[in-house]
Amino acid sequence: MSQGARRPRVGGAGRVVVKVGSSSLTGPSGALDEAHLVALVDAIASVRGDGRDVVLVSSGAIAAGLAPLGMRRRPRDLASQQAAASVGQGILLERYSALFHERGLRVGQVLLTVDDVSRQANYANALRTFNRLLAWGIVPVVNENDTVATQEIRFGDNDRLAALVAHVVRADALVLLSDVDALYTAHPDSPGARRLGVVDDLDGLEVDTSRRGSAVGTGGMTTKLEAARIASQSGIDVVLTSADNVAPALAGQDVGTYFPASGKRRSRKLLWLAYASRTVGDVLLDAGAVHAVRHRNASLLAAGVTGVRGDFHAGDPVALVDEEGAVIARGLVNFDAGELARMVGRSTPELVRDFGPEYEREVVHRDSMVVRGPHRHTEKAAR
Repeated sequence: MSQGARRPRVGGAGRVVVKVGSSSLTGPSGALDEAHLVALVDAIASVRGDGRDVVLVSSGAIAAGLAPLGMRRRPRDLASQQAAASVGQGILLERYSALFHERGLRVGQVLLTVDDVSRQANYANALRTFNRLLAWGIVPVVNENDTVATQEIRFGDNDRLAALVAHVVRADALVLLSDVDALYTAHPDSPGARRLGVVDDLDGLEVDTSRRGSAVGTGGMTTKLEAARIASQSGIDVVLTSADNVAPALAGQDVGTYFPASGKRRSRKLLWLAYASRTVGDVLLDAGAVHAVRHRNASLLAAGVTGVRGDFHAGDPVALVDEEGAVIARGLVNFDAGELARMVGRSTPELVRDFGPEYEREVVHRDSMVVRGPHRHTEKAAR
């Protein structure tokens, strides 16, 4: 970890995704705070005036619905949350529309569910919509579709959604706005807590993120770090700071915490596979295959497969699982589950001899595979 500015790419980013949380848009009563909205819109309008594209990922639909419904806190049950979102979504968009209109800009609402990025056809449709809106000079305002999302299929927080959107639209930078001004070595209220100006290595990060935020938000620092990981490892610079710092953050000034891009920009297919797809089965690997996949940049061959779980088809996303049950990679499989079951442990020459030349191909090609690092081993294989 280090301190210092080092943010010229953020200040000059041609396309930026800005994510703002519910707690940054509301006042003490839980209702939308006009001053907060105005400051956010002013900062984005200034960036647009410089000829830079901006996508706004905004929480706040549920929070916007609380005051009209006479609620003081975010409801806990899903039905009430969805009802509050249905009331608040229109209120939130109306305010954004009016404020941006005063600054000569138009907005377009984009509501997403997990299916919009977990299914490749829907993912492509979302991309086309974003591209057209930005080409027309419109500021897309994105939110998870809280009115229809369920606990089982929802993104869970708009931080992760923002990171995925940043990749979809080929953003150069992602700015995550919260009710805290930066990442600290401990909770900001704790004695001796120190701001981290730059985080070069998320895997080696040791901070306390156990305490949650406000009563109206759903995320916490853990979800923001996961979003920073997704984006930075996909070649996107990330800044985490408070909504009060949105203008200097977009200008590339030394506010908040900066996570410089740490990897090459992944293809949309691999980003989808790594973070947005839902695996529909498991392919079990022996130790040799695990080593080849993880350390030799190899494709997966049938000879290294020890078993199959689930009912999948060629082209589906599957989890590659080691002998201890840990998911070591995700990939798009080239065979149906039934076919693969009879191929287990057999060499490619044997398969060609017994079944024909169409079996002279990998179970999962390296170009259709994402290997998971040690910090991702908590993913559970199907049972």
